[in-house]
Amino acid sequence: MGGCNRFSGELCISDEILKRVTESYRRIRNTLRFLLSNTADFDIAKDGVALDGLLEIDRYAIAAMKVLQEEIMAHYEKFEFHPVVAKLQTYCSEELGSLYLDILKDRLYTSGVTSKARRSAQTALWHITHALLRLMAPILSFTAEEAWKAFASNKEFIDSDETIFTLTAYQLPDIADGDALLAKYASLKAVRAEVMKQLEEVRIAGQIGSSLQAEIEIRASGDKYRLLNSLGEDLRFLMITSRADVVEVADEAAESIEVKPSANRKCERCWHYRSDVGNDSNHPLICSRCAANLFGTGEKREFV
Repeated sequence: MGGCNRFSGELCISDEILKRVTESYRRIRNTLRFLLSNTADFDIAKDGVALDGLLEIDRYAIAAMKVLQEEIMAHYEKFEFHPVVAKLQTYCSEELGSLYLDILKDRLYTSGVTSKARRSAQTALWHITHALLRLMAPILSFTAEEAWKAFASNKEFIDSDETIFTLTAYQLPDIADGDALLAKYASLKAVRAEVMKQLEEVRIAGQIGSSLQAEIEIRASGDKYRLLNSLGEDLRFLMITSRADVVEVADEAAESIEVKPSANRKCERCWHYRSDVGNDSNHPLICSRCAANLFGTGEKREFV
C-alpha cells in the first residue's frame, strides 16, 4: 500500500466533464484509426526504410515520440496518471493530428504505393504506433488491446496472440540528429502557426476554402529566412498550401506573411492548385506531379 498516499483529490463528475472525456477519447481513437489504416499494407521487414534514409520530418516525428515516451514513463514511475492522460491527448490532437499526420496525408495518399516517400512515412508511423499503444495500455486498456490486435494481425514480425499487457515500453530507434531536428521543427512550428492564423483569416473572409486553395509568400530575415528557404519546394507541404515562397528581407520589422487565392486549376487527384494541371494530354485532370507519381519515376521529397 506504499503508493496509496500518492493519490489525492476528490472525483468530480458532471455532464460537461463526461462530454469532455468523450471528446478526448474520440480524438485518441481517431488517431489510432489513422495509424492502423496507414500501416495496414506495411511490413517493416520488407518495406521499412533505414533511419538515415527517412525524410527529415519522419526522423523528427520519431525523435518527438521518444521525448514523449520518456516523459510518460517518468510519470508512471510516480503513479502520476493525470499528466499521462493529458499528454497523450495533447500528443494525439496537436503533435499528430494537427501537425504531423495532417502534413503526411499528401505523401501517404498521392505518392506511389511503394515509393520511398510513402514507405518512409509508414516506417515512422510503425515505430510511433508501437510506442503509443504500449504507453496508453494502462489508461485505455480495452482500446489499446483492440488496436494492438489489429496492428499485429497478418504481420510475421509480431505474435498476434500476444496481449499488449505482456509488453514493456517500446525501444524506439535513436535518431542521430534528433536534438537538432527537435529544435529546428520547434522553430518551423512557430512560423507555421503564424501562417495558419493568416490562412484562417482569409478563409473566414471567404477568399479561400481549404488551405490548398492558397498561395503564400513569407518575407523573413536572418535565421528565419535561412530556415524556411532550406526546405525548398517542400515548404508548401509543411504549410499545406499549393505554393509557398520565401523572400529575404533586411530585418524583423519588414517580415510579413501574404496569403492569396490561387488562380490555377485544381488537380483532381491531389487537390493542389497547379499551373501544370492538364500538361499531360493523356491525363488532363491531374498535375504533372501526380502524373509522375502514377506513371513515371515519382516526385523527389527530402524534407517533408
